[in-house]
Amino acid sequence: MTMDLNKRIPEPELMDDLEQARAYSEADFSGPHEMFVDFFSERFGEYIKGTYLDLGCGPCDVTCRFAKRFPECQIHAVDGSKNMLLFAKRRIMAEKLEERIKLFNLILPFNSKELPFKKYDGMIINSLLHHLSNPDVLWNTIKELIRPGGHIFIMDLKRPGSTEEALKIVEKYSGNEPEILKRDFYNSLLASYKNEEIRAQLIAHHLDHLKIEPVSDRHLVIWGTYQ
Repeated sequence: MTMDLNKRIPEPELMDDLEQARAYSEADFSGPHEMFVDFFSERFGEYIKGTYLDLGCGPCDVTCRFAKRFPECQIHAVDGSKNMLLFAKRRIMAEKLEERIKLFNLILPFNSKELPFKKYDGMIINSLLHHLSNPDVLWNTIKELIRPGGHIFIMDLKRPGSTEEALKIVEKYSGNEPEILKRDFYNSLLASYKNEEIRAQLIAHHLDHLKIEPVSDRHLVIWGTYQ
């Protein structure tokens, strides 16, 4: 039965099951992950340097792509799932990026003293927002840890209008993936926020200068510089 998705249906915040982490790490996300780096570059330019914070880094596919695109950047990659970080470490070593990407096992909200920097030159955040039942923790962390003028770039799923539409999206983009991944993708679509919900969050946190743009039939980006 088709159900309208006027309200989001939350999913677990952490993907800490080993098989879940393995499936996510082995899946082919090259399209959207390369798109993430392309969209960042289109908005902030090709010549980026400094130390960036990657929140919800997962197995670090986006992190590694970002590091290779911007060779003058150092990245501190944070995730709450120990199993995700196992696969992240393997990917970083395979890409020979150990000197530029440092991993941190932290769960939002965390004590900022657990990170080596007080302020970062920018933040990249891929597919974390929809996992959060309380998005305030994300916006508060951004405000606490980014320097004035720092880059903020978030890409996430956007909630479709119905469960039927969500199933069509899953079949279109993950039809050949394992069932565990298709299930998680479907649940993530249902847990995602709509533009107007994100706009309300930004206004509440005095971050409404950030732009929200749809960039595909399932993704949106939130971006700008911290003021």
